[in-house]
Amino acid sequence: MKALNPIGVFDSGVGGLSVLREIRRELPGEHLLYVADSGHAPYGDKPAELIQARAAAIVEFLVSRHAKAIVVACNTATGVAIRMLRARFSLPIIAMEPAVKPAVTHTKSGVIAVLATSRTIASENFAKLHERFGANVQILMQACPGLVEQVEAGELSGEKTRALIERYVAPLLAQGADTIVLGCTHYPFLAALIREIAGPAVTIIDPSAAIARELRRRLESASLLSTGTRAGTEQFWSSARSDTTRAVISQLWKADVDLLYLPHVPDAPPD
Repeated sequence: MKALNPIGVFDSGVGGLSVLREIRRELPGEHLLYVADSGHAPYGDKPAELIQARAAAIVEFLVSRHAKAIVVACNTATGVAIRMLRARFSLPIIAMEPAVKPAVTHTKSGVIAVLATSRTIASENFAKLHERFGANVQILMQACPGLVEQVEAGELSGEKTRALIERYVAPLLAQGADTIVLGCTHYPFLAALIREIAGPAVTIIDPSAAIARELRRRLESASLLSTGTRAGTEQFWSSARSDTTRAVISQLWKADVDLLYLPHVPDAPPD
């Protein structure tokens, strides 16, 4: 493994671009490979076996592109597949988890809320977080069907998106939540609308920057941090052969991107 090798990042779709954005800010000299598995999005309503198989197949692809580390920029894939991925692959793998700990530290009302997919909320990882940090606070868990699809379509502020967020956030505010955790990497692209609906008294927590810092720490500890002086590059792949996906990635990345189509990668059966 060489320090000049790229970093692989993947998500069920375009949501992981919120993490990629923070990685670029934290590590401007690193080369980044991003895979949007938009042909199988959203993961939140898929069987665990399919998510594990897709995660393993995509990591195999990124390893074939000489990735020196992997960021699983998807809370659902983390909850379902991270243990299998770390058992199968020896390179550093950095994973998402809902930022419950900082939310517990921040809340004044003693009530925090987590917006996530149903699969993330039902995961063993989330159960452990709840057990570790939920003793002295009330943690409200809100599944948000439909929000991933809105981001995948690039619909960040329309009437349908607003109506969905109002439906999910209003009951949390009524129960006294003063801190909302974005437990899906798609949701930071809706943060402005969530803040507008929740109001200025509510804090919105996005773990993406913390993941980028953890990636730096892991690369440094493994002597894999790039020492190059040139600006890093990005390459984007998608499993959805659609012009819409390229347009949405360009919209969210705030730059016109060349999108490559992920070659047919057979689903790797989970161990």
